[in-house]
Parts: sequence; C-alpha cells; structure tokens
Amino acid sequence: MTAHVLTVSCKSTRGIVAAITGYLADQGCNIVDSSQFDDLETGLFFMRLSFDSQEGNQQAELEKGFAAVAARFQMTAQFHDSEHRMKVLLMVSRFGHCLNDLLYRWKIGALPIEIV
Repeated sequence: MTAHVLTVSCKSTRGIVAAITGYLADQGCNIVDSSQFDDLETGLFFMRLSFDSQEGNQQAELEKGFAAVAARFQMTAQFHDSEHRMKVLLMVSRFGHCLNDLLYRWKIGALPIEIV
C-alpha cells in the first residue's frame, strides 16, 4: 500500500467532502484520517486527508484524475507522499515546554518531519 496525504482549500459549498471521498473510493483508496473546517470569516473550506492507495496508484495518477474534482470546486489541492519527510523549522515563543513537546514527539516518531 502507498500512503498519501491530500490537502485542499476552496470556497465553502455543499458537496465538497462527498466529491473528494467519492473520488478516492473510486480509485481504491482507504481514508485513514480526515480533518476539515470552514473559516466563517473568509467563507473558505479546508480539508486534510490521510489515505492508503490499496491498489497501488501512484501519486501522479491520483493528481491527474483529481483535476476534474478540483476544477469543479475551483480548489487548490496538493498530494503528498507520506513517506517523504517534510523539512520543518520550529519556532516557539516564550514557553520552553512547547518546544520540548515538539522535540519529544519528533524523537519518538510521532512527527514524521525533518527538523532543519
């Protein structure tokens, strides 16, 4: 199985979640985590999904097929390979416990990032 992350943002409207999850299901993907919210001040919708491609679809294939869904909702969408560790700069203000918590989570593998 290939693990991926999809992030999207667009104007909030009815049917976005159904279109995204329906596309992934049609491609043989299993969603393992999903978070979404509407920003009521800007009227924007944001979503982040973690999913496994149980049929071994490559990221390029998924992106190409998803273009129609993205165009329908005029959304910005990005696919990420979850095996690729994102480079991250950590910045905290005032309280050392926040930095300590992030570093601890990184050390035990709970945060799959590369701290630069």
